[in-house]
Amino acid sequence: MIYLTYNDQPSGVFSSQVNDVCNYLNKTADARIKLVAIISLHQFMENRRKIRKEVPDALVLPALPKAKYWKFSILVVGVICLLTGQRQIISRNIMATLIALRLKKAGLVKKVCLDGRGAIAAEWNEYQVVPDENMKKAIFGQEKEAVLESDFRIAVSSKLVNYWKTSFGYAGNNHVVIPCTLGSDFEVPEFTDNAITNAAAAQGFAKNDLVMIYSGSTAGWQSFAVLGDILGKVLKENPTHRLLFLAKEDENISKMKADFPGQVSNKWVGHKEVQQVLMAGDYGILYRENSVTNQVASPTKFAEYLAAGLPVIISDNLGDYSDFVKNHQCGNVIGPGQQITLAKTVSANKLRMAKLAETHFTKKSQLEQYNKLIAFMNKN
Repeated sequence: MIYLTYNDQPSGVFSSQVNDVCNYLNKTADARIKLVAIISLHQFMENRRKIRKEVPDALVLPALPKAKYWKFSILVVGVICLLTGQRQIISRNIMATLIALRLKKAGLVKKVCLDGRGAIAAEWNEYQVVPDENMKKAIFGQEKEAVLESDFRIAVSSKLVNYWKTSFGYAGNNHVVIPCTLGSDFEVPEFTDNAITNAAAAQGFAKNDLVMIYSGSTAGWQSFAVLGDILGKVLKENPTHRLLFLAKEDENISKMKADFPGQVSNKWVGHKEVQQVLMAGDYGILYRENSVTNQVASPTKFAEYLAAGLPVIISDNLGDYSDFVKNHQCGNVIGPGQQITLAKTVSANKLRMAKLAETHFTKKSQLEQYNKLIAFMNKN
């Protein structure tokens, strides 16, 4: 079985949601998955090394410079199928799925599974992901084809399945919902009072500081003003509250640092260091504007926050996660103009958050869904 990616560059998300998934399923479920990653020519050798460092037998190939030439890769993957004898493809997102479906029509592939990561047509048009107007016009029909013509589907949220039903008329049951998961090496951390105090001190926070952490960039985000207003009120009313941005400084962060000197800070750390910094916090912040893209999304940050023992301050209508927060009492769901009252997160509650992550967002917790997928793809 091939796991195919097209034009996805290596990143923290790629490591946890592609490389780690392939390794985990090959080890745990004997899935015999071969990762085939077609990536940009830009920094090709460096990115190839990054992928093969985590998946040594991955086949990493260059794509033609412009995305509109994706059809050339049909020939490349077709040759791989002929040489390897692989006849099932799990394809990450739309363009990879179109490649797989063309090969199915040519008789080189028997089954195709769309690994759906979001509402791609909506994202391209809401956030101007690609500048090519012809590509933006074509993507809706391409996404519809990928959803309806695939033999099986992975959705990152139940809201994404509903989007497929309302937007494309999908009416089948050949799908599983698997949210973005933590690394397969995740273990519930130690949450003693000393461990919590030491983690906070390592980041320069006092024992009584209440620390909110926003992991990710805010650059170019038009609705940051809404979140800034909500958090600004919290900081103004509570001098011991702190806000840490795990991001490079940008205009939004600079303004908040100027408005709340000594309370707002930022730092940039590598992907593997994020968890240790999050351990210093009391709350993780996951706020997104109310767009179609975000209504069906499954941000990896949610599981990362819980895994580090952080309840989540989350916007409403964010994938399946806003309801998850309400149902499991693991944070605050907020909206424009809303006031929130926060208390320090004690060790017992931190442990409960991490246990929620272990129960719902580890690869082990999703193994039953993965096994359904593998059984379907391998069935004659």
